[in-house]
Amino acid sequence: MELTDELNNKILEAVEIARATGYVRKGTNETTKAVERGAAELVVIAKDVDPPEIVMHLPPLCEEKNIPYVYTKNKDDFGRAAGIDVRCAAIAIAKSGDAKKLIEEIVGKPKEKEPAKEKKKSEEEKPAKEEKPGKPEKKKKASKSKKEPKEKKPEPEK
Repeated sequence: MELTDELNNKILEAVEIARATGYVRKGTNETTKAVERGAAELVVIAKDVDPPEIVMHLPPLCEEKNIPYVYTKNKDDFGRAAGIDVRCAAIAIAKSGDAKKLIEEIVGKPKEKEPAKEKKKSEEEKPAKEEKPGKPEKKKKASKSKKEPKEKKPEPEK
């Protein structure tokens, strides 16, 4: 996806709205912690970070945790959108607040659709799992009769 001026402005607007009505983690370290804990809805990374090694670990980490990430053009405007007086390399939007629709528009798909797919997969797996618990129950019944000495007493009386 190419970063156009329009998309860049939407990203900065989403950060501003999330900062005002939700919760935003600012800075590379805080962003990394939020992603590792799975507490980020969206990660925004500045493209002009120098050296790039400062933020290069974030995209693979986001992919591993299934957290969407986007880039913004420069860290100066990004810092202002985040509400800080200095430049900013990365931000994690932990709670989107009123920016939820804008974030879905930026990412291209609502985050809620992904868990629905997982639910469908788990529902498909359930019938196979339901059959298996029936077999151990039979074993449990057999083991109960072995454990109860009362049932063994009548057998020697034969």
